[in-house]
Amino acid sequence: MEVFTYALKWSEVVLRWGHVLFAILWVGNSFLFNYLDNKLNKNITSKDIDGEGYLMHSGFFYKLSRLKTSPNASYLNQLVIFKWQSYLTFITGILLLVVIYYYNSGILMVDKRVLVISPLAAITFSVLSMIISWAIYDFLCKSQLIRNNFLFIVTMLLLLAALSFGLTKIFGSKFAFLSVGLIIGTNMFANVFTVIIPNQMNIINSSKNNKEFDASLSLAAKQRSIHNNYSTFLVLFIMLSGHYSFLVYHKYNWIILCLIAIISALGRHYFNLRGRNIHKPGILFTSIVALILLATVIFMFKN
Repeated sequence: MEVFTYALKWSEVVLRWGHVLFAILWVGNSFLFNYLDNKLNKNITSKDIDGEGYLMHSGFFYKLSRLKTSPNASYLNQLVIFKWQSYLTFITGILLLVVIYYYNSGILMVDKRVLVISPLAAITFSVLSMIISWAIYDFLCKSQLIRNNFLFIVTMLLLLAALSFGLTKIFGSKFAFLSVGLIIGTNMFANVFTVIIPNQMNIINSSKNNKEFDASLSLAAKQRSIHNNYSTFLVLFIMLSGHYSFLVYHKYNWIILCLIAIISALGRHYFNLRGRNIHKPGILFTSIVALILLATVIFMFKN
């Protein structure tokens, strides 16, 4: 038993380490390609090139081109597809969930002061929350609502508030907080696994067979990629939540989480606009002031 416990602790160490490393790679890729899309020079008179950009790194110059059409077959076989960063982040995250929380569900998930449920019921609620949340989000992305950015954002914020509040009525504060990040992270992974990568493979196969690919596939993949991009700051905040228990165990932790979601999205939006040479410091200023105000209110109304 002692050997098993020791092995379990080492598995936690390795999984945590791997989870953070893979998450860094995934987030880095997301930020890089979003930045490149925004920074490419689109004023190019070419039937093949959609945009060009230049970079310098480690003393070397790089020229980047975004193509309107697919490259020839020889280049298609050399394509680098960024997917394993996402896959491994999710896999290590799920394994951590099982090894740490599901294995100790009676202690780390169940809080009888919140709701008296069995450890098995807690695990069931956790799994169902991920599946149902993805189903709802995916449905909304495929509905007409997606055509109206404002209504879609408002709907997602309302769902986030309902989800956060509901989880605090089922689980202990720490796991409820973590579950929101788990659900958003699952949606981000599912975006890659069920939409982005399949659409990309469809485009690649069409190109290899000299067929014209459906442009809507690229648009759908890009849309999900943007959703992932705006979710990143919030997920990282929740990943680090173990370091600020005064927020996690606050009476109104679910409201704090929703406000952090808005503040983090504003910050991400500022940097996305800046990548397109649209400078709106007021957005960044608003997010900083909002964070300061939130911190002040939390201090004034302690538990």
